[in-house]
Amino acid sequence: MDYTATDKHLPLISLPALFLKFLRFGFLAFGGPVAQIAMLRQSLVEEERWIDRSRFNKLLAILQVLPGPEAHELCVHFGIVARGRIGGLLAGLGFMLPGFALMLLAGWVYVTWIAGHGMWSGPLLGVQIAVLAIILRAVFRIGGHILLDRLTWGIASGSALLTLSNMPFWLPLAAGAAVYAFAHRSYLAVAVAVFTAGLAACLHLAPFGQAALNISHEPSTDVALFIAGLKGGLLTFGGAYTAIPYVRADTVGRGWLSDTTFLDGIALAGILPAPLVIFATFVGYAAGELSGAIAITAGMFLPAFAFSLIFFERLEAIVDHPALQRALEGVAAAVVGIIAATFLQLGEAAWLRISSLPTAITLFCFALIAAWRFKGAWVTPAILASGALVGAAASL
Repeated sequence: MDYTATDKHLPLISLPALFLKFLRFGFLAFGGPVAQIAMLRQSLVEEERWIDRSRFNKLLAILQVLPGPEAHELCVHFGIVARGRIGGLLAGLGFMLPGFALMLLAGWVYVTWIAGHGMWSGPLLGVQIAVLAIILRAVFRIGGHILLDRLTWGIASGSALLTLSNMPFWLPLAAGAAVYAFAHRSYLAVAVAVFTAGLAACLHLAPFGQAALNISHEPSTDVALFIAGLKGGLLTFGGAYTAIPYVRADTVGRGWLSDTTFLDGIALAGILPAPLVIFATFVGYAAGELSGAIAITAGMFLPAFAFSLIFFERLEAIVDHPALQRALEGVAAAVVGIIAATFLQLGEAAWLRISSLPTAITLFCFALIAAWRFKGAWVTPAILASGALVGAAASL
């Protein structure tokens, strides 16, 4: 994808001006990826014509196959178009910095003034129920694009069962990739499925397997938080919600914070001007203060920078490789099942804290209908605010 050879509208912009331009985009990045991509398209394609529409559409299709937040990766690409790889680095940093700074502030306020104070329990639980509805909507939205045949549905279902059985994160992903890659050779696909089931049974029954599945409660480290973010950043297929299970497994699963705090971080990310994966900054702060927040954020965004900066000219050839394409589709199907299982696990954690079941069910249904029916940058903040108000007014 060498733009410099064909495009006649390449911007004449200095590096500081480029950084400030994308910093401004970062401050305006409300409403999730759809709104963010629309903003970039309107400004840089429709108005300033950095690239043409057909090339933008093809670029977006490629980025949707690769892991990472598409809007952020688009910013990196546009920065490379303007000023090479240093321009891509500055554009990506500019786009993410406002959300990062605001989430750091939100994490500090939460840990210092909100967490553990009883007066906030009702509003926060209401927000968490609304977040669960938004996550469920994301499962159906992502699944609608990925689960297109019986095999992908089977991969997603098996992946959900493996996740609920506390299997290692790599097992459903590897199995999903292999099964779908070998779909044209049914005996190989069946062999992979049988082997996966047998391995899962061994992990459950063998003493060493049970020990490996035990939850660790060792203190958090910056290295572990960086790896948690990196795992999430590498596995965000189909949208930022796919990072949730991996970050949760490596933080909540190790006892570094509760599901309650984790859901609060997702809620805050939904109202800030940033890619949704910025919730990792909040999680890192809650688990490891400032250094933990920086570490997990660096891990989360590193793949988004790396894919664009390193493979800029080769992305089309990489993604168009048939075997890799089918493997990625299998991984994406497995991730849908993992998100669905994580929704059930988070829902169970919230369920145990609910005292007024009718009110909670009503709030959940209202939030789900609103997430399903309405679109726009205002929808998620409005749903979360409604959850807070219901939680404050009712005894949940």
